[in-house]
Amino acid sequence: MSIELFLVAENWKHLLAGIFFQYIHGLAAHGIHYMHRPGPTLQDTGFFFLPELGQERSYISEMLFTFIFMCFVLVCQILRIVTFYSTQLPGPNYHCREGSKLAKLPPPESAVELLVINFSRGVNYGCGDLIFSSHMIFTIVFVRTYCRYGTKRCIKYFAWLLAVFQSLLILASRKHYTVDVVVACVAFNAELPDRPGLTSLPLLPQTNKDSRNKDEHQNLLGVFSVEFAD
Repeated sequence: MSIELFLVAENWKHLLAGIFFQYIHGLAAHGIHYMHRPGPTLQDTGFFFLPELGQERSYISEMLFTFIFMCFVLVCQILRIVTFYSTQLPGPNYHCREGSKLAKLPPPESAVELLVINFSRGVNYGCGDLIFSSHMIFTIVFVRTYCRYGTKRCIKYFAWLLAVFQSLLILASRKHYTVDVVVACVAFNAELPDRPGLTSLPLLPQTNKDSRNKDEHQNLLGVFSVEFAD
């Protein structure tokens, strides 16, 4: 807890910016629902191999995602907003299909109605914000964050196992198409370089083994430096 409080104090501006942008993302998802046009569900490879969970069991996917989400921190979603506004697809979810009263929002009667977001309704009954899956980008970023800074190997394996199950549940509950899951996994599964000046300060506590490996690595670099100098 002391480490977390220190990180919050040091990075409160970034956290505030992230919270503000999450509101912007909510506005974008709210707006795309106005533009959503229900139509026949697209043919999808993932749907062919995975049976539907059904409306009465669609909560299973959300339960797993909520567990993963609550374990980590929110991230930016600019790229997702650009993509789902660039190409608008008919939503495969049950409430987004033709004949559903929830598939399309009526035109807003005022700016207040457009800007005020019902987060509960947006999360459960949003349509149009498809490519790509926000569930998967959260999951992948969270898992990779722990794999990079965490110290428990068993938790790392368990986190990746959860990510696999999450991707299957997203398709089985018909919340997204397979392309939404694949694009999210590819786009957010890249290794990021260390920021200068932060490599000497680990974000999470390190084990003795990690400390020894780091000391050995630094000593090895020192030997190479002396040899090159000679």
